[in-house]
Amino acid sequence: MARPLIMAANWKMHLAPAAARDFARAFLSGFVARPDRRYWFFPSAVSIEATAAAFAGAERVSVGCQDVHWEPKGAYTGATSVPLAKGAGASLALVGHSERRHVFGETDADTARKVASAHGGGLTPLLCVGEQLAEREAGTTEAVVLRQLRAALGGQDVGLIGAVVVAYEPVWAIGTGKTATPADAGLVHRAIRSELVRMGHPSPLILYGGSVNEGNVAGLAAEPEIDGVLVGGASLDPAAWRRICEVP
Repeated sequence: MARPLIMAANWKMHLAPAAARDFARAFLSGFVARPDRRYWFFPSAVSIEATAAAFAGAERVSVGCQDVHWEPKGAYTGATSVPLAKGAGASLALVGHSERRHVFGETDADTARKVASAHGGGLTPLLCVGEQLAEREAGTTEAVVLRQLRAALGGQDVGLIGAVVVAYEPVWAIGTGKTATPADAGLVHRAIRSELVRMGHPSPLILYGGSVNEGNVAGLAAEPEIDGVLVGGASLDPAAWRRICEVP
């Protein structure tokens, strides 16, 4: 059997509940889940429940939230806690996505608290790390990525570290049409994997995110260091996303 691949769709601020249900129906029509794949969907908070219900019973499909607050409840208007997300049907949580870091000003310390909260509340954290263009051009990609990784996981217990899945998403490639080559991504994934193993992770899974589409997903999936993809815009059309998920 081929190595497992995680095909993760981040819908960002798209697909209201009715559209999410329509997507699920269209995606599942004629779709056969592969035993070596997992299919993850991250709808907006308002569509978690509808998405989870629409995919209920679908093989190897899991639904997550795009962000969580580190407090389980309280006066945090607009935020989604881990218990709220889990109650709506989420079993996963995106943490530290580049848009949370660079658009909303989320700090490394915030990310660490969110990882701990997600894991403690029973959600699998998908921790995102990645460098900006200036950092890449300065040759500090590995240093930036490992700093973010250590900030989120340093000092956490081994059980949490072993439960985390990581996504490497170079900020300069998100929504720009630019993509790291499979070889370049593989080098960064190798550094992340080595650090996770050093921290005590028994079998790290590392996804690649950054303008993944039908034209480049096969090359990325063939890179041995890449354990799947985290996809934004190209995951919004059910037929296109099914083709991406069916890549050899």
